[in-house]
Amino acid sequence: MTVRRLPTDDDATSGAPAPDVLVRAAIRLAQQATDKWDALRQSGALLESLGAVAEGYAAAMLERERQISTYMGEGVAIPHGTDRARALVRRTAMGFIQYPDGVDWDGEVVHLCIPIAASGDEHVTVLSALAEVLLDEESAAALRAATDVDDVLARLNPGARTPGEETRP
Repeated sequence: MTVRRLPTDDDATSGAPAPDVLVRAAIRLAQQATDKWDALRQSGALLESLGAVAEGYAAAMLERERQISTYMGEGVAIPHGTDRARALVRRTAMGFIQYPDGVDWDGEVVHLCIPIAASGDEHVTVLSALAEVLLDEESAAALRAATDVDDVLARLNPGARTPGEETRP
């Protein structure tokens, strides 16, 4: 059983989201999308499959994209729902979808799509922590080229243990 923990200011300064915000099941490597709308639908479906959001949140992600692009630069998009859709969020969560061949995002190329769901202000902490990791060129390049889920978890959740890893005194 995982105990739910929301991100705190300490998490933002550590350079990673809270360990249970990004879980192994939320990481998809070597994916393909026909265009940004397909990638957005995949993002919404991922958050729904995790049980993090109720039905309707995926549509709100498409609505948000129509209002303003969620492309953040450096090959990264961070799709999320509208403010109104916060009521559909069951728990703060983040996904990670890697597109090695890239996805056209209004003339930019996205290799990493990182959908987020947050009902309160914790999205600010999640975004801040993500930005710190993604602004590091080495980390961003490693995430774009990752072939192992554990590598992604180690970069985005440095304090989280991987299955089978022993705790040290």
